Amino acid sequence: MDMKGKTLRGSTGFLSAGLVLLLSGCSNLDILNPKGSVGLAERELIATSVWAMLIVVVPVIALTLLFAWRYRASNRNAEYKPGWVHSTGIEIAIWTIPTLIILFLAVLTWKSTHELDPYKPLESQVKPINVEVVALDWKWLFIYPDLGIASVNQLAFPVGTPVNFLITSDTVMNSFFIPQLGGQIYAMAGMQTRLHLIADEAGNYAGTAANFSGKGFSDMKFRALATSPDEFNAWVTKVRASSDRLDMDRYHAMSAPTEKEPVRYFSSVDPKLFHNIIARYNNGNVLDNMNDANCAPKGKG
Repeated sequence: MDMKGKTLRGSTGFLSAGLVLLLSGCSNLDILNPKGSVGLAERELIATSVWAMLIVVVPVIALTLLFAWRYRASNRNAEYKPGWVHSTGIEIAIWTIPTLIILFLAVLTWKSTHELDPYKPLESQVKPINVEVVALDWKWLFIYPDLGIASVNQLAFPVGTPVNFLITSDTVMNSFFIPQLGGQIYAMAGMQTRLHLIADEAGNYAGTAANFSGKGFSDMKFRALATSPDEFNAWVTKVRASSDRLDMDRYHAMSAPTEKEPVRYFSSVDPKLFHNIIARYNNGNVLDNMNDANCAPKGKG
């Protein structure tokens, strides 16, 4: 009995320590503390899916423990029926309930996939702000085409204002992610992806690269500043006061791989910079299209 008791206490202590270790990393789950309508909808989707799956998971775990206890070797009173092979009621239960849950999750996923389409603009009476995002090694470049400014590793926008992101990469594939605002979408060289987000509360939110992209990946982070309109205008004024300008030559030097890059501002930016970055990987396709056009038969007229 003493040996069994020590073994039981040791196992309990080990499981408790493991549980504490796992939960110690859950003290700041940004994705479960959304500050925008998109993030809130995604959290509700996660919660609904988990609760639906627990309808099966919890009874199965409970019954497994119950059966293990009731039909243990030392329990001589448990009825044993070696000839028992079928129960219509149990068959109906174990097939019908999971099937209904899967059907429910399928409908939920179909509906939410269309409602949360990252390419779908957010409905708002407020004029959106446009931001072009470029993933680099190992930093983020944010271009404001309507304002003619740019920043590195810092993104700002007014609270309650939809933000329309155009996203690409000038290096390996990465993933743009602001957990508390929702959404996660790939940044790929030579391609352009879209994302629409909004912040309902002012705050300083963490942004990150959600794909491994080399040795500087762990420090490829940025801050997303959701501010009042006046504070955003003050931020724009501060950026425009910078003496640094971002043309193509300056961009080539700035885009070189660096680690732990500090926040930087550019008071002006080449209006074609974002499109030129994408075009760098599509020159072959462009030339092929031009050759096809030149070789096509010309119409009369």
